[in-house]
This record gives sequence, structure tokens and C-alpha cells, in this order.
Amino acid sequence: MSRIVECVPNFSEGRQKEVIEAIATAIGSTAGCNLLDVDPGISTNRTVYTFVGSPESVVEGALNGARVAFQLIDMSRHSGEHPRLGALDVCPFIPVQGVDMLDCIECSKQFASRLTSELQVSVYLYGASATQEHRKTLPQIRAGEYEGLQEKLAKPEWAPDYGPAMLMPTWGATVTGARKVLIAYNVNLLATKEQAHRIALNIREQGRRDTEPGRLQNVQAIGWYLEEANIAQVSINLTDPDVTPLHSVYQECCNDAKELDLAVVGSQIVGLVPLAAMLETAEYYLQYENLFILEEDQKIRLVIDRLGLNSLGNFNPKERIIEYIVNEADEDGPLESMSVKDFVLTVAGRTPSPGGGSVSALVASLGASLSTMMGFLTYGNRKFSHLDSEMRLLIPQFYSAMKKLTPMVDADAAAFNRYMSAMKLPKSTEEELQFREKMMKETLMMCVKVPITVIKTVNNVWPALKKLAEIGNFSCKSDLQVGAKCMETGAWGAYQNIMTNVDSIQDDDTKAEIKADAERELKEAQDGCQSVLAILDDRKE
Repeated sequence: MSRIVECVPNFSEGRQKEVIEAIATAIGSTAGCNLLDVDPGISTNRTVYTFVGSPESVVEGALNGARVAFQLIDMSRHSGEHPRLGALDVCPFIPVQGVDMLDCIECSKQFASRLTSELQVSVYLYGASATQEHRKTLPQIRAGEYEGLQEKLAKPEWAPDYGPAMLMPTWGATVTGARKVLIAYNVNLLATKEQAHRIALNIREQGRRDTEPGRLQNVQAIGWYLEEANIAQVSINLTDPDVTPLHSVYQECCNDAKELDLAVVGSQIVGLVPLAAMLETAEYYLQYENLFILEEDQKIRLVIDRLGLNSLGNFNPKERIIEYIVNEADEDGPLESMSVKDFVLTVAGRTPSPGGGSVSALVASLGASLSTMMGFLTYGNRKFSHLDSEMRLLIPQFYSAMKKLTPMVDADAAAFNRYMSAMKLPKSTEEELQFREKMMKETLMMCVKVPITVIKTVNNVWPALKKLAEIGNFSCKSDLQVGAKCMETGAWGAYQNIMTNVDSIQDDDTKAEIKADAERELKEAQDGCQSVLAILDDRKE
């Protein structure tokens, strides 16, 4: 899995096209950075850039943008509607995939250190990177804005975290830090600006005043009128979608609108949205409406419909969901993407990989897919309508196993190839010898962990498979028999793969533990298969 960090720097220039494009070019041309969105605002005189990449790449991309801004933006001449502190006003780092908040905190600190070292500017840390409670949020640090910065820098309590405590008039100061994903989200109303703002005051955490807080945590909101669309909007920032998800905000706005006899006409996601936020909203509607949907693309379509995300323009998931843009969501490996014919020919080639481990994973996944097929040929069938509720519980287990096992085809081959590469590392010096030994141990353990995952995934579905064998569509009997045998065969192959590699492990205790675990798992797979086959043999139509 790739390590992906999102960076969303806000530069204090939204009117000069050549400056906006120069910064975009600097970021977009950085190796490893994927520039996803550039959103300039004329009235705010501010442009928000969104890009993703590895932790190292996004730090470099942000620095490249800052270097250009340092040459082209003069804060002493800046004016705009949006609060700001400097030419690069704020530069947050956000975990997306394969990284956590600590990784992003480290990104912000590396960025701050290098920025001050190169440009001698003042930098404050905020969010999860903040070092002091009174400077944790942007409004706290931005108080007084650029115009009050010289006076602020003179106060000991407002000494910057990095760089000099003195004003550079052309730059101002920069705020950087780590935070969770922020979702900019608007709910559309056939109403006045004042009515929209009334709803905003009800839902936002700040509420109307300290003594009258709003209902939703980690929500900022105001009401405004969108002249070009002739509608009002509740304009919302979800600063922590894990605490308050999209559907909660939308439903609260709908409830308040209903009390005010106002019409809600869809909603709008501004910029990009993480896949997890969309899927969480899908799960809400699946449960709320008692729906049964397994495919991810159908879940996304459900969310687009229920939230009315196409109301002001086409919501294209491939262009609006972060993981889809960077081609990481459900990206297939090279073997998984092959046709059946090509895969068979590749296995038959004069190379040791893909081999028995990859084939075992594929066979097991086919067993899970046959089980899924029998479930679907039972579910929704009028003859078996009394079983629909049970099928809704069983089918997702087989489907989940199938989705988990299929990538193991590539994972097994990749683990083997890494181990072979480690064996070829140089060993002419003591340092090289130690590094080679370290890499061989790590890659060998991966060669063992992949088949362990396969056999355990298979064994997780036997209880559900036994139930399906008892009640599923009898016309699929032979399909499930084949499916059960495929999963047992996949487990047996995974066991053999484990035993082939485990003897190379030097630690005797670890070796013994893995062998014992593999023996137990194999017996469970064999017993599970025999139970399913016995149930099917005993069934009469």
C-alpha cells in the first residue's frame, strides 16, 4: 500500500493568473506529487492548492510552491476578504493512506524547519502539531491578521515555533501543522440568506454564543446566498468527519429546513472528499433504509443520490474522491488484472513466480466467489424469499473473503520476488552482510504471512458456508461443492507454502509457533470442507 499524504497550502493570491499558475507549476512538477485541484478566489484574493504524494514528496512540493510565492507575492500590498497572516498563509498536512497523524506532524516540522532555513521567515505550528494550547487553532494564530503581526511577534508568548521573531513585510508569517481531512460542504436551500444562516447557527459547534452552543461537534457553518444559482446555502466545514459525518450534517439541515417550511434541493461538496467519508454515509443509508448493496461503486451512487450531489453540477467520483484520483482505490495488481488465459500462460512460464502460493490464493478466491454466487441465486428469488434476511447476513461474508483473497495472488508473488532480491544483495562488507541478513529476515516473514492470511481468511467463512449448504438454492449444490473444495485446496496450498518457507526462519520458537498454527489451520480447513460436503450430500431437493 502506498503512503499518501495530502497537502492543502493556501497562498494569498487569487487574482493574478500568472502567479497562480507559477505556483501550480512548481508544485505539480515536483517528483512524486500529484496536483489534484487549484481553487482561486477573486474576492478572497486567495488560492487553495490540493496535492498528494509520499510524505517526502509533499514536503518538497510545498517548499517548491513557497519558493515561487516568496518571489512573486508581496503581502505589504495584499488585500482580500479572507483572514490571512502571510503569503503562504497556511499549509496543512493530512493523512490519507498508509500514514498516520504522527507522520504528518513530522512532515509539518520538516517543512517548517526547511522553510525558515531557506527563506528566514516566521512559522507557527497548529492543529496536531501545535506546541502550545493558545495557538492550536487557526483563528487563535490569525488574530490580528497580517496587519497586527509585527506587534504580535514582539510578544514572548507569540514567538514563532520556527524562524525569527521579526516581521518580513513581503511575506508575513506561515502557519503549518497536521490535521484530519476537512470537508467543505454546502447544503442547498430555496430560502433567504438569513434563513440559511439561522440553520447554520443551529448546527455549528460554536452556535450563537458561548451560552447557546450548536448541535454538531467539529462543524463550522454560515449562511449565504449564491447569486449565480439563485439559491441559499448553509456553507459548512466538517473539521473532523470521524466525529460528525456528512450524513449527520445533511440530515440536521433537512430537519431544521422542514421546521421552517423550507425546501432542501441537494447539496454540494467543494473540492475533494476522502473515500471513507462517502462509504460511511453509504453505510448510514444502507442501515436506515434497510438496503442491501455490496459493490463500492453502487454505494457511491447511493450517496450521490441521497445527498443530491449532482444538484449544482455533475459529481464525478473519479474526479472528486481523493483515492480515485490517485488511482489507489481498489487498484489491481499485475496478476489480478490478467485475463484467465494470460495468467495460466504466466504460471506456465520458466520462472518460479507466480507459483503455488499465487495459485492457491486464486483457487481459494474462486471458492469464495462460488459461495457468493449461490447466495445471490438464493437471495431475491421468490421461491426463497423467506431466506432473504439470512442471505443478507451470509453473502457479505463470502464476498468479503473473495475481495480479501484475490489481492493475495499478487501479494504472494511480490513477497517471493522481494525475498529473491534480498538474497542477491551484496555481502562483501560487514555492513552489507548485516543489511542483507536484515532484509532476508523481513522478506522471509512476508513470504510466510501471505499464506497465513490466505488460510485464516478461508477458515473464517466455514460457519457461514455450512449454513448456506443447509438452506441455499439446491440447484447450486454442485457449485457449492466445488467452492468448498476450492477453499480447502487453497488452504492446503497455503499450508504447503508456509511449510516450505518456515524452515528458513532461524528463531526456533517462532518457527515452532508458526508450524503449530499452520497445522491447526489446515485441520480446521479440512474439517470445514468435509462438514459442508456432508451437509450437501445429505440434502434432498
